[in-house]
Amino acid sequence: MHLETEARVLTVSERYKCSPAPKSLWKRVPVCVYLAGLSILVTFLSLPSCVVRATDLTMAEGHTLISVDYEIFGKVQGVFFRKYTQAEGKKLGLVGWVQNTDQGTVQGQVQGPTVQVRVMQEWLKTKGSPKSRIDKAKFHNERVISKLEHRDFQIVK
Repeated sequence: MHLETEARVLTVSERYKCSPAPKSLWKRVPVCVYLAGLSILVTFLSLPSCVVRATDLTMAEGHTLISVDYEIFGKVQGVFFRKYTQAEGKKLGLVGWVQNTDQGTVQGQVQGPTVQVRVMQEWLKTKGSPKSRIDKAKFHNERVISKLEHRDFQIVK
């Protein structure tokens, strides 16, 4: 069995032209597998979606925090728009809230670092949930804040 496993590793190494890793606890794993995993990790960590949410950010720490209210028009109710909005906000490290209105729109507030809020605004204007259709997005009451006013991103019922 040992020879059979080693033969498979050599085949993989020859196929991808990688040299086997040093014989240690991680025996017979090609070096290129380690490098590929490291490359994927570095790429993932550099994406804007990997921003860590920091609830105690303040302007004194060099971050410009803003708060923006929004209302989204179109087919945005009954298509999981609030759930996707909450997930996108959390992914960007933002806080705020989202709710349906009696007029068939979705409204809410988003707070966080300016760059992430701008990314969220673009997402609200152009993407939304997979089954939604966004006709118009209104943003108003934009203001600089010294501290986040919400602890997380809530769906208001």
